[in-house]
Amino acid sequence: MPARSKARKRALDVLFASELRREDPVVALERAIAEGEGPTNDYTGFLIRGVVEHRARIDELLETYAEGWSLARMPAVDRNVLRIGLFEMLWVDDVPDPVAVTEAVALVRDLSTDESPGFVNGVLGGLLRNKESLKG
Repeated sequence: MPARSKARKRALDVLFASELRREDPVVALERAIAEGEGPTNDYTGFLIRGVVEHRARIDELLETYAEGWSLARMPAVDRNVLRIGLFEMLWVDDVPDPVAVTEAVALVRDLSTDESPGFVNGVLGGLLRNKESLKG
C-alpha cells in the first residue's frame, strides 16, 4: 500500500475514533504521537489538521451535496472519508482530484457498507463538478 494511502487510512482511524470518543481529533493525534502510537507519516497529521481547520465548510458542503442524507445519518466511516476526500479536493494542490475520489472510494470499499463506494463516489463526484465555486 502506498505511503499516502496508509496515511489516509490512519487519518480515518483517528478521525473516526475521536468522533466516537467526542474528542478533538488534533488532541487525539497529539496524544497518540506522545504515547509513541502516532502515525509515522506526516501526511496523516496534515490531513487531520486540515479536516479540522476546514470542517465547518466541509460539513456544510457535504450536507448540501449528500442529497437526502444528513451527516448524522451517514455511517461514521463514510462521513469521515468524505471529509478527507473533500479536504484533499479543495485544499491539497498536489493530489489530483481523481486520486482523492479513488482513494476515498477504496477506503469505504474496504471498511464500510456495500453501498458506500457508490455513495461516496456520487457525493464527491457532484462536488467535483462544482469545485470552482466551493471553497467559499
